[in-house]
Amino acid sequence: MHAIKTADFTGHSNPIFTLELSQKPGIFFTGGNDKGLVEWSLETNAFIKVMFPVPGSIYAIHCPVGYPLMFAGLRSGEVLVFNFIEQKVTHRLRKHVKPVFDIKSIVKKDELLVASEDGTVSVWSLKSMELLHTIQVSHDTVRCISIDPAEDRLAFGCRDNKVIVYDTEDYSPIKAIIGHTMAVFSLQYAPTGDYLVSGSRDAQVKIWDNKTYSLIQNIPAHLFAVNHIAFHPTRPYFATASMDKSIKIWDAADFKLRKIISREKGYPSHVLSINKLAWNGDDLLSVSDDKTIMRWQIDF
Repeated sequence: MHAIKTADFTGHSNPIFTLELSQKPGIFFTGGNDKGLVEWSLETNAFIKVMFPVPGSIYAIHCPVGYPLMFAGLRSGEVLVFNFIEQKVTHRLRKHVKPVFDIKSIVKKDELLVASEDGTVSVWSLKSMELLHTIQVSHDTVRCISIDPAEDRLAFGCRDNKVIVYDTEDYSPIKAIIGHTMAVFSLQYAPTGDYLVSGSRDAQVKIWDNKTYSLIQNIPAHLFAVNHIAFHPTRPYFATASMDKSIKIWDAADFKLRKIISREKGYPSHVLSINKLAWNGDDLLSVSDDKTIMRWQIDF
């Protein structure tokens, strides 16, 4: 496996916390500790425009499948809804008063999930933008959400070290998974649905069986917090991003380490914490506290 950096995207003046691919091919969005949500081109590897201004940091961006919408979760707790057809912010979802850390959608239910530092997850209708439910997941921060491929269960990663699995039908809790010793920052169901991967501030990656919730494997993956986990869309690999300034690519079948992208390994990589990843085919995008976005071509 080889990795080649093919582009640097510069323009952010502060740390970048999140990125999301657009449903429109060749476009992606980033947000961070700046005053706007930014659109970039993968065709020209260049800045396109600031989509809209924001009053504070953006911690989460989500573009739900089948909707011409983009959601931006802010440090203030507000969620801004941008409509691509109208080319403007059309709604402001105001439920949380503490930071929003993750936003996901359940396509078959037309519902949006918003996770907050207040320990709750709010559930909204994607059609009407009405608040439908509030799930009291934890007494502490809910950092991340992952929905399994069948969309029949979802998992929340919390600051109290737990992963809590819920039924998507009625949002009833199924299981609290205990194993990490620090806050859970990242979660991702395998595309096959067989297992759930969790990454924590304790620098460990844990693989959990999706039926029994037993631990399949513990990987001492990084030196510091695991900020994000991203499965390749078609190949049996997943990547992890860490506060230790490295990206690692793992085999999704045997969980062996296949590649390390870092300055220590001779790559012109990030110099500060790597916060989020996104696969665009065999290209991997990474964003960092160092204010840059990098594009990596991974040759398998």
